[in-house]
Amino acid sequence: MPDGAPAIRKLLVANRGEIAARVFRTCERLGIATVAVAAPDERGAFHTRRAAEVHEVASYLDSGALVRAALESGADAVHPGYGFLAERADFAEAVLAADITWVGPPPAAMRLAGDKLEAKRVAAAAGVPVLESGEPGEVGFPLIVKAAGGGGGRGMRVVRSEEELEAALAAASREAGASFGDPRVYCERLLERPAHVEVQLLADRHGAVSALGERDCSVQRRHQKVLEESPSPAVDDAMRERLAADACALARAVGYEGAGTAEFLVAGGEHVFIELNARLQVEHPVTELVTGRDLVEEQLRIAAGEPLGPAPQRSGHAVEVRLYAEDPLTFLPQAGTVERLALPAGIRVDSGVEEGDAIPVAYDPLIAKLAAHGATRADALAALAGALARTRVSGTRTNLPFLRWLVSHPVVHAGSATTAFLDEHPPLSRQRRPRPPWDGYWRAGRDPGAPPPPLLPAPTVESAGQGADGGAEHSVLAAPMPGTVVSVLVMPGDRVSARQTLLVLEAMKMETPVVSPYDAVVKRVHVSAGDRVAAHTVLVELEE
Repeated sequence: MPDGAPAIRKLLVANRGEIAARVFRTCERLGIATVAVAAPDERGAFHTRRAAEVHEVASYLDSGALVRAALESGADAVHPGYGFLAERADFAEAVLAADITWVGPPPAAMRLAGDKLEAKRVAAAAGVPVLESGEPGEVGFPLIVKAAGGGGGRGMRVVRSEEELEAALAAASREAGASFGDPRVYCERLLERPAHVEVQLLADRHGAVSALGERDCSVQRRHQKVLEESPSPAVDDAMRERLAADACALARAVGYEGAGTAEFLVAGGEHVFIELNARLQVEHPVTELVTGRDLVEEQLRIAAGEPLGPAPQRSGHAVEVRLYAEDPLTFLPQAGTVERLALPAGIRVDSGVEEGDAIPVAYDPLIAKLAAHGATRADALAALAGALARTRVSGTRTNLPFLRWLVSHPVVHAGSATTAFLDEHPPLSRQRRPRPPWDGYWRAGRDPGAPPPPLLPAPTVESAGQGADGGAEHSVLAAPMPGTVVSVLVMPGDRVSARQTLLVLEAMKMETPVVSPYDAVVKRVHVSAGDRVAAHTVLVELEE
């Protein structure tokens, strides 16, 4: 083991894909032996080829199997990655009970952070501003339904009227249960058009807490991030200091240790806390690029009991995008085999697959993360745009055309994108110059108490599988991607209205409603709840 390496000799990563491979890279540099785990459907998967040793487990959600794999391999530490059990306190307790080092926060801190409602209560008690949450009647519309026990965009639904509430609560609860093993959801006031800004935290077991700057994650689809950057163009130095101070105060209040992220919404010169993620974030590379710190190494050192070093100096600007196997217009996940993959040189690339690998239906369809660093924000965006132009993927549809469009968009270049960006600028739509700051809602003479105009409807994804048969009188709705039928809400002979949900598909732990394109009568229903379907499978036939 190299001099100065943390006192961990062998590490098991209880995860898969890109994050497992990324942790293995740091371990290899530090001389730490590596152990991968593989579910039965992932024998020989990308991450298993990056480790010195592989153990099969029944599931990435089977904590008992993961602990047994660590014991059988002789691993003296477990890193949870992100997703799956990364924020499950009971998994951390099982690891510690087996006398294995847990590379993460203490279970008590994880429980506080993992319960979003409890985290908000602790934040408010620490003087950190929070959004109102409670019963729908108390919160009012519009509101957002959130998973109480998880994040990452799963178990979230925007609700604009009481008529939408029941279905949204049911869908969010199902998705939360499938993703986190916790079906609890809660309602929170929806803040329209904010910037989504998060602060990277490090905390050691000796009481030291450090903020390593913020990341802007405002550009999102389906409540999941697609572009992240550091520093945020949405905050000035005064706001930056307030965000860092509040994030550190929250970390101290929950007794945090390790790497974590405090997430905020920023609008009108104010900020509100939304959640504390007790793990490494997918977008951590942009912080590493501007600080020069390896956050996985920091996690390992903290877990080994070492104190934090001095706070790093930040330099330049970094921007990251996520290359997914998904439709570039609808963001529906796509399966297939990666027949060709040419990833660019000259920037940081964190890969999750190689040529010849299949994109699995059961897991996140991330292909790679591409992150560019430059002396200025314009330099970083230009480097990323050039890298995307050199990227090639074939064998499955990807969001590459969308990413190329995104990083060249005037609103993104102006640094004024909010969480409503893709509602107001549908993917691959014609780009318009951003309005001057005195135009629109902020124009001079406008009543400051007047509400902002409503958002445009979100881009629809449900019609992606729609086909026509026999003209306008008969339509066939087909599965836009492989998945499982969660529920069927109609029967033959039912009269349905335009945009009424007919059934719900689940793929990669995300639910997608399939809706009627117009007022119609259900002619045939070809599937039942629980059916697994391939892409383009006929689901429902309609007639006018």
